[in-house]
Amino acid sequence: MMFKGSMTAIVTPFKDGRVDEKALRRLVDWQIASGTDAIVVCGTTGEAATLTYDEHFAVIDAAVEESAGRVPVLAGAGSNATANAIKLGRQAKEAGADAQLQVTPYYNKPTQEGLYQHFRAIAEVVDLPMILYNVPGRTSVNLLPETTARLSNIDSIVGIKEASGDLGQVREAIAKTPDDFALYSGDDAMNFDIYKAGGAGAISVTANVSPERVSAIWDAHDGGDDDEAERLHKELAKLNKAMFIETNPIPAKTSLAVMGRIQEEFRLPLTPISEGNRRELKDVLKEYGLI
Repeated sequence: MMFKGSMTAIVTPFKDGRVDEKALRRLVDWQIASGTDAIVVCGTTGEAATLTYDEHFAVIDAAVEESAGRVPVLAGAGSNATANAIKLGRQAKEAGADAQLQVTPYYNKPTQEGLYQHFRAIAEVVDLPMILYNVPGRTSVNLLPETTARLSNIDSIVGIKEASGDLGQVREAIAKTPDDFALYSGDDAMNFDIYKAGGAGAISVTANVSPERVSAIWDAHDGGDDDEAERLHKELAKLNKAMFIETNPIPAKTSLAVMGRIQEEFRLPLTPISEGNRRELKDVLKEYGLI
């Protein structure tokens, strides 16, 4: 498989309304030093929906330059307009990303045929490996296993990030796609179960704040020790839950700010965490020795 392991869906740090490139580069270095197998920029956790095209390009460029080939960089390039997704995919290629992450078009609610034609159209003109991204809770559309199987026959479509929350759907998608087509967990609470089902890794939110622990679960599984992987996964349950105490990436960015790694800054319509949830989040971070 082209990419596998613990991959961090990294936040985009902001400072005074702009992308904080220095903080982003520090995060990339820390992630790599902590055992992360790939960096995923400009995804949901990276607040991609609020980035301008220029910022989108700058974030990918900085991550690629800072990683310097040590780990792959996967770039979110999705849009609910196929022409825009093509533009972003080409931009990711130009910036040197190793793959593009393409989310199912949100808001328009395309049919399964529409989803197939959308991804096929991008694959035909953007010369960059594509990972599909299925997250019905965000997009109101579910990429079904039959459609994933059709798309897996296109050479440049190499995998899918599955965040449907449906383990049955995950198993069906794995069963219906070729062995060299990768399925990645898009839900930290399900990482171990998806690994056991045949998943090739995770694109993780929790790895933003505890990359070593998330990596250790994959490494134990990949090394054949599922008992240890399951133990580590269960240990991480409270932190995984805390990362979704409010809309992602509010808890992850708040945590990183409390940990002293970034400024606590969001772009509307995302807002700072409520005070009650802040206290609860800090208690969890203390419990895991992160602050």
